[in-house]
Amino acid sequence: MKMLATMPLPFYFLIGGLVSIFLPKGVIKSSFVCLVPVVALLALLNGTWDGGFIVQFLDLELNFMRVDKLSIVFGIIFCIAAFLGNVFAFHLRESTQPFIALIYAGAAIGAVFAGDLITLFVYWELTAISSVFLIWARKTEGAYHSGMRYLIIQVLSGVVLLFGVALFYFETGSISFVKMELSSLATALIFIAFGIKCAFPFLHNWLQDSYPSATITGTVILSAFTTKLAVYALARGFPGTELLIYIGAAMTIFPIFFAEVENDLRKVLAYSLNNQLGFMVVGVGVGTELALNGTAAHAFSHILYKALLFMSVGAVLFRTGTSRASELGGLYRTMPLTATFCLIGAASISAFPLFSGFVSKSLIMSGAGKEHYEIIWLILVFASAGVLSHSGIKVPYFTFFHHDSGKRPQEAPTHMLLAMGLTAILCIYIGIFPNNLYAIMPFQVKYEPYTFEHILTQLQLLCFAILAFYILSKLKQLPSETRSVNLDFDWTYRVFLPFIIRKLLSLLEATEQKGLKVFNQFLYFVLRKVYHVSGPEGVMTRILTSGTMVLFIAIILLIVLGIILF
Repeated sequence: MKMLATMPLPFYFLIGGLVSIFLPKGVIKSSFVCLVPVVALLALLNGTWDGGFIVQFLDLELNFMRVDKLSIVFGIIFCIAAFLGNVFAFHLRESTQPFIALIYAGAAIGAVFAGDLITLFVYWELTAISSVFLIWARKTEGAYHSGMRYLIIQVLSGVVLLFGVALFYFETGSISFVKMELSSLATALIFIAFGIKCAFPFLHNWLQDSYPSATITGTVILSAFTTKLAVYALARGFPGTELLIYIGAAMTIFPIFFAEVENDLRKVLAYSLNNQLGFMVVGVGVGTELALNGTAAHAFSHILYKALLFMSVGAVLFRTGTSRASELGGLYRTMPLTATFCLIGAASISAFPLFSGFVSKSLIMSGAGKEHYEIIWLILVFASAGVLSHSGIKVPYFTFFHHDSGKRPQEAPTHMLLAMGLTAILCIYIGIFPNNLYAIMPFQVKYEPYTFEHILTQLQLLCFAILAFYILSKLKQLPSETRSVNLDFDWTYRVFLPFIIRKLLSLLEATEQKGLKVFNQFLYFVLRKVYHVSGPEGVMTRILTSGTMVLFIAIILLIVLGIILF
């Protein structure tokens, strides 16, 4: 028992995952997988890791359990998310997904409690390698392709992190995971690695590509861990870095427009996930105790209401076989409970009073306002209205209340309703009793969200946003819900870059007779090679084969290891 009390928290998940492989498929396996996060949560709340869990490796001290208020917040919500996700997936009768769900959750929790950068890197890569199987488990060609892109990008994030950690050790002689200044190549690389996983602008497409491609249950699990782990890493390593304020503000804005025109509702939710991450990143950038509490609180509440929204859309996908807005509508008739839970998730993400998003998002906005970032505050206000439009209204409206699609599916299975019900209760409970959430935040800051001014401002914002949606709907000015392909930033290398290259090739051909033949031939050769990579049929627009991917990653790893060793 003493060993269990001092065992690093992620080991509960890792050992539990290995045990689950040998359990018979069905109720026993599913019950065990649900039990593991509960045991881990009890261990976290009652365990003692004074001084951490130190392991000597070569000349380095690796700390597997650095326990403080910041890590505890994320540890608690990760355990809760793992439990709720596994309840939602109770129907699964296979070995892969339950096993992977535990390993993935354990890796994310391990990274949260990592006291050094080497341990962080190990768990960082384990989250990448394990989570991709939740995408591949869907067993479609699209899922395989998306998974390959996801794996390449996530492993690349780890390689960049390793490179940065190596340089950081050479510069400082330390591998401690503490607050860093963005003042060297080492910290810049670590910052970029965190940014890739956090889906910074221009580094975000993996999120919208992979999450909707995963299984119904896999998407729920994925939404909880990877990006919030990155938020935690930024809050631990770069609090008060002003650059993050502007990155976060951009993250809150650009997904709004893509979400408005997106037909696949799981992609809409993926874009809104990016939007909500922006609020958290702004909080980290502001860096005050109030703002950092806001980041942790919003990550906590966001995991819950985003999971609830993905669960409700996932339940619809499970019953109807589609999550496209153009193919849905009128489902409230036969799926009233799922519709109700979806509305609770929509109210939470839209920050309606008495729901979780209201009491967490306000901390960040107040933190930005008190530090006199007025423009940023206005951007966050606009972003709040935007998220109401695409996630608060669009998702439930087009799924359950829009034109009658003629579909009459059964209500979601009991275990899915249970998972959604528990999550919905937590969303409401946090909204009504916010002090219970504030009590576990990293800093002791007194804050009252339910002031007359704040409630009035938020209700005015919400009412005007709803009115705008209603007027646009009556005028038939809303983006049509039709089958389409949203390229997002992929447009730059799928369309723009090939266009520029074609123009340059034409220019070279036209000037070949003007004495620059040798130079032109060389440049022509280079451009053709680039076009081969980024053109419509190039490897950037196709999915890399497994062999190519492995070779690509191996080369990068060899380069990094060579630098480290020599």
